[in-house]
Amino acid sequence: MENHQFIYPILITFVTALSLVSISLCIAAEFKKTKKKDLRFDGELCYLPGSVAFELGIGALICLLMAQVIGNLLICIIFFSRDHQNSSKANKKPTINGFICVLSWMSFVMATILIGTGSSMNKSQPLGEGWIDGECYIVKDGVYIISAILVFVTLSSTLSSLILKIKKKNQVQTRWQVTSTS
Repeated sequence: MENHQFIYPILITFVTALSLVSISLCIAAEFKKTKKKDLRFDGELCYLPGSVAFELGIGALICLLMAQVIGNLLICIIFFSRDHQNSSKANKKPTINGFICVLSWMSFVMATILIGTGSSMNKSQPLGEGWIDGECYIVKDGVYIISAILVFVTLSSTLSSLILKIKKKNQVQTRWQVTSTS
């Protein structure tokens, strides 16, 4: 039987660090996004210069994606391990852990949409092209802050689900060891 007592804390720390970097990048993007004063008009055409918030947002998206994938791979590894599978075949009703996983994925999708859309609006919008149909768009205040909050919810729910799975696996292993020594 493999013992993962050291790898789990390392990966949990890595997931936490990636999420905190994503949150920090979202907050930085909020302050660096293009402002209304940057908007230039040439008759009916508009121009909006690019902003560093584009790169910050892309970095936040990459960190968030990596954290979500690694966290959920850990959950799947624990869920599909042999010890856990044998003990839970009879119990197939929804659990609190399942709801936490759904919350994690819902907040992940919403954060990804907000960060991605906000970041694409912070890319340069050339004269006459704009963002959509020749129109220039500016990211509203608070979009990146809300994204940072959603990243935090994603992190919290992923880690909660992961910790609950690890605790359950440890309880199953303890019961298995007690019954096998009897």
